[in-house]
Amino acid sequence: MAEPGLVISCEHAVNTIPHAFQKLFDGREGVLSTHRGFDPGALDLALYLADNLLAPCFTTLISRLLVDHNRSPQSHSLWSEFSDALPQEQKQKLLDSYYLPFRAMTGDWIHSRISRGCGIIHLSVHSFTPTYNGKIRDFDIGVLYVPSREKERDFGRAWQANIKAARPDLKVRLNQPYRGTADCHQATYRHAYSTRQYLALELEVNQRLLNKQTRKWQNTKTSLLKTFKQTFAFCFK
Repeated sequence: MAEPGLVISCEHAVNTIPHAFQKLFDGREGVLSTHRGFDPGALDLALYLADNLLAPCFTTLISRLLVDHNRSPQSHSLWSEFSDALPQEQKQKLLDSYYLPFRAMTGDWIHSRISRGCGIIHLSVHSFTPTYNGKIRDFDIGVLYVPSREKERDFGRAWQANIKAARPDLKVRLNQPYRGTADCHQATYRHAYSTRQYLALELEVNQRLLNKQTRKWQNTKTSLLKTFKQTFAFCFK
């Protein structure tokens, strides 16, 4: 098998609302700047990793509160409380203009590499709020994978070990704050390809680390980059 390729995606990159849909948020604009509107810091981290790993990075162009690019087309949570009541014509416009092109660009790149015999590692980059429903999430990094996919499990555990060795000050958890088996963008490709062809990992970073002006955030990005490089060599042997 050829040297594995790497693709990075960021499904909750921005909180942008196109002009035609801004009225949906009249009087509630503040929600767009919260974790419900986007994943703060995720785009910065995704672009940093992509630039240094020489990987393509596919990012979304609108807020998840219009359509959630990290959900399957049939998911009940594809639409938020703001967009669920939209007429079907407007929902289709959002799908045709944003959701489907993002999925097509990512999927076409993956298919083009796999069809040439190249394995793929797909890293999806996210961030999570430090407190959710009153519960404090007392860890810094989450690495998500599907436990039944052995190569993903091995990669996830190896990456966790490498991060902990490089940065013992960071608390790293596996399949937290979400289950690796939950519906997501990567599920589409897991159904289509074997683990010899395609591995998917989701990186979750606590938003308390994301102040771009602090040395800790810069050091965290550097550590994630270096440890991912270490772990990348582990795959497709």
